[in-house]
Order: sequence, then C-alpha cells, then structure tokens
Amino acid sequence: MKEAVSRFIADGDAVAMGTALEGAIPFGLGHEIIRQRKKDLALVGPISDMLFDQLIGSGCVRKVIAAWVGNVIMGVGYNMRRAVEAGIPRKIEVEDHTNFTISLALHAGALGIPFIPTKTLLGTGMMSGENPFREMECPYTKERLALVPALKPDVAIVQAQRADEDGNTHFWGGSGVTKEAALAARKVIVVVEEVVSKKVIRKDPNRTIIPGFLVNAVVPEPWAAYPSPMQGYYNRDHQEYMTYHDESKERETYLEWLEKWVLGVRDRNEYLNLLGEEKMRSLMVKRHRRSIPVDYGY
Repeated sequence: MKEAVSRFIADGDAVAMGTALEGAIPFGLGHEIIRQRKKDLALVGPISDMLFDQLIGSGCVRKVIAAWVGNVIMGVGYNMRRAVEAGIPRKIEVEDHTNFTISLALHAGALGIPFIPTKTLLGTGMMSGENPFREMECPYTKERLALVPALKPDVAIVQAQRADEDGNTHFWGGSGVTKEAALAARKVIVVVEEVVSKKVIRKDPNRTIIPGFLVNAVVPEPWAAYPSPMQGYYNRDHQEYMTYHDESKERETYLEWLEKWVLGVRDRNEYLNLLGEEKMRSLMVKRHRRSIPVDYGY
C-alpha cells in the first residue's frame, strides 16, 4: 500500500474514491495518503462517507468534487464544515454535484467525450452560481438540455473483494460508479481482500468489473475498507461512525483521533491490532448467502 501511494498518487492529483457509495470505501489507502502527507488533492466521489472528511481535516485536500461529504449514520462532516466556513486547516474549493451527475460526468470521461446531456438538472438550483453545468438547445428536437462536463480523474482507487496478479478484479454487491471511475481515470489502484489465481477469475468472467489492462497496482490488504462494509467479508461498524462523529466535533479532538488511528500506526496491520480481534470477530459475516453457480459451457 505504501508503494502504491508513493508511486501512483502525486500532489495535486484528482483522486476518485468511495465510488461504491456507502460500502467498499478505501479507508486503508486513504489513511496511507494522510501518512505520506500528500497535498492539494482534488477528491472525486458520490457519497464518500467519513474518508473525505478525514482527508480534508488532515490538510491533504484543495478541492472536493462530490454529491455529499459527511458521516452517513450521523450526518455532518465537521472537518468539511470547518474547511469551508473557516479555512481550517485550509480553505477548500467545492464543486457541487448530485449522485446522478457524478455518474454522468465519469461516464463521459470513460467515453472520451466532453459532456453528457440530461434533463434532470433543468429548473434546479444546480444550474445557477458557479456550478459547472451548462444549457444547450438540442440540434434534433430543439429541447433544452443540461450539460454535465466530463470528469477524468488522475487516479481511481477501487476497493474490491478479489483480483488476480494482473489486476482483473471481481466485485459483487452494490458497485455504484466504480466501473465508470476506473474507465475514466488515467491510473487505477485496486485494493482487495485477497489476490487469487487467474483460474478463479476466469471461472466467473461476468463478475470482472475491471479488466487488468486498466490497473496500475494491485494491493492485497484485508479489512482495508473498514469501518465501511465489504460484501461477503465483514459488516459496517456502526459504532465507529458514531464515535468518529463525537471525536471530530472539535479540531483538537479530531487531531487526537488522527494521531491515534492514522499517524500513530505504521500500516493497516498496526491499525487492526489496535482495533482488536474481538471487534473484528463481531463484524464477520454471520449468515452466508452464496450465489447459485452458473454454466458457462458451450
């Protein structure tokens, strides 16, 4: 994880992460970004949950391109609020989107086109102010259309269940705009619970959300999505979200949290040791619901 961050994420990059919305959020890699003190990042994502808030509070962020930043269970992201309202720890720029326009923007980036038209934004406040959306008359129907400009992040960070050594990545569960982000990005880092053989991937090709030729690095890091859930591996730690809400209310208590859980540990293994086996066991999948095998014969 350290090498992937140092090699493929540079100061000033636009980084897409948390693209599966409320699950599979790459907290482990996000914390490594903080430890390496990356600067001036533009964060791209729909509902990024606490990770964007933590990166903002750590001074890594110059801009946020998102539909929402906060804490899904508790609501407000206090670091986001402090940055926008008071410039603490630094002033950040915010490009406001909806979940739908983020998906359209990344899809346009993946297609290599400058924008995608839609109707959903017309007549809303999203079309006003400094937002990036524009209007045009359709050359075929003469209807008014709203235009969503393409997003092409420098890096997409994908959290998934498994991949082979070449980066062919299996994902199941709600994937949000993960595929669109990976196709739009110039570089892709995949963080997985386990690396498996190519034979495993080939046995279920329809589950391959990202082909290996798009992937720059595969990072095997179990529990790297914690405290968000990873379908089939572990559940969301609701208590951690509530605890973070309380500990990030004030700048001083957030810095104490940061020192204990991010800066004070060398890597994800030390983080998990601090978390403890009892907590991890409590979040393991209790009721397995395996998919039915399919026949790819011909």
